[in-house]
Amino acid sequence: MKISTKGRYGLRILMDLALHQSEKPRLIRDIAKSQQISEKYISRLVIALRRAGMVRSVRGVNGGFHLAMKPETITLLDVIEVMEGPLSIVDCVSTPRGCAHSPTCAPREVWCKLNEDIRSLMRGTTLADILATYDKQNPQDIDYCI
Repeated sequence: MKISTKGRYGLRILMDLALHQSEKPRLIRDIAKSQQISEKYISRLVIALRRAGMVRSVRGVNGGFHLAMKPETITLLDVIEVMEGPLSIVDCVSTPRGCAHSPTCAPREVWCKLNEDIRSLMRGTTLADILATYDKQNPQDIDYCI
């Protein structure tokens, strides 16, 4: 299983929006600059995030994008499945009828358990958790000059 740029960049877009949610709506060019992702690619990815209800767009002169949900309610699993489709480490986990060996396949049980463990970990990790890690790794310098 490998998470593609769609999944990774989708998460980065949401992080960017969350980090700037107290400001005016974020423009695609601002997200692109801060995340070092092309504007064209972000334009395509943000469509899926908007359709999933994670992002809302604001039209007009002061338009752009905002998070539509609280970071505590957006799970990593939600993001990955919106961007990439259902998570399945091997095909027989999601479509057992696609394999003739599936009914008697001992490794399939391992794959199913592993798949569920990964899904569970991702379901238990929210955007807020990821932002907390980001904050620890990027402490803000505070100047207490009087």
